[in-house]
Amino acid sequence: MNGKFNGFGGQYVPEKLMNALIELEKEFYKASKDEVFMEEYRYYLKDYVGRPTSLYYADNMSKTLGGAKIYLKREDLNHTGAHKINNALGQVLLAKRMGKKKIIAETGAGQHGVATATVAAKFNMQCEVFMGEEDMHRQSLNVKKMEMLGAKVTAVTSGSKTLSNAVDEAISSWVANVEDAFYIIGSVVGPHPYPTMVRDFQRVIGDEARKQVLDREGRLPDYILAPVGGGSNSMGIFYPFIEDKNVKLIGVEAGGLGVETAYNAATMEKGRKGIIHGMMTYVLRDEAGDVLPVYSISAGLDYPGVGPEHAYLRDVSRTSYVSITDKEAIEGFHFITKEEGIIPALESAHAIAYAMKLAPILDKDKIIIVNLSGRGDKDMDTIIEFDKLSSNND
Repeated sequence: MNGKFNGFGGQYVPEKLMNALIELEKEFYKASKDEVFMEEYRYYLKDYVGRPTSLYYADNMSKTLGGAKIYLKREDLNHTGAHKINNALGQVLLAKRMGKKKIIAETGAGQHGVATATVAAKFNMQCEVFMGEEDMHRQSLNVKKMEMLGAKVTAVTSGSKTLSNAVDEAISSWVANVEDAFYIIGSVVGPHPYPTMVRDFQRVIGDEARKQVLDREGRLPDYILAPVGGGSNSMGIFYPFIEDKNVKLIGVEAGGLGVETAYNAATMEKGRKGIIHGMMTYVLRDEAGDVLPVYSISAGLDYPGVGPEHAYLRDVSRTSYVSITDKEAIEGFHFITKEEGIIPALESAHAIAYAMKLAPILDKDKIIIVNLSGRGDKDMDTIIEFDKLSSNND
């Protein structure tokens, strides 16, 4: 709980937030040791969220691709349609424990915003969600959901009008309302204790997957693949396997229009050490140190940094990171939709696309788990527009 991952992480924030972070760390630590709190959290995970989610053998995908067996960890089956509610639920229970009345959050793809608005409604709290104007256009369905749930959705018009700018505005709002507001960060990013706290609320994914694959196969998988923006779904499934050195952990980043272009969000491949949103990590920045604008067809992956624990795990060679382009992600989206009758989020489609490359070159006795982090109804307009443009170009 020291907030450092071999030099990554830390607390690079205005002095006004330090007391709030110290209080949050103490309360989180006490809550995590409090069986009454944890029992309440587990109760809502089971009866409200719908956990455990299934570990599904994708037999059609596996047969079509040849090679390794592919399993899907079905986070798309959660209430609200993604992994995000695992963390939002834990943090709102912590906010209630601390006596906070207002919830602040940021969102990119809208899934964290919807999850936060959902639990705020459930526990009768005010909720304001900051969202980049560009993301509001491409994720309009989730904007409507948040508003129906009673949340105020505030458009962010600065910078590239996407996730990074939404985080900036959410932090500014928290600074101004720190006494009565609780900031629910949606990923394993930000100042300590957020990266540790979000990871611990998301590790339920990996804990379940570990038990499920042992029950099904009698052994651990050879590979685990997960999309990485900030990195909460990936850290959630990776963390319980970190000590299992024979399990290869691969994060799949947004290659956008290609890592050789300026239009990508491949932080691990092209980033450098720097400070962003209160943490030391890898950041996409220019020679002057300014954060670069990033791009992905997936609103949940266009973030210019990455969680500090991911940065640490990469530096010690425990995890590896690859990138998938927009075009490849769309191909992955259509492939799993037609092969398995499962419509994935574009974030998840990046991991599916890499599985399509990896599985055929592995032996049939190898096992891959892909974290299917969310469902794709939010992305239908983007998919339709991409397919129409592709058809016109052909």
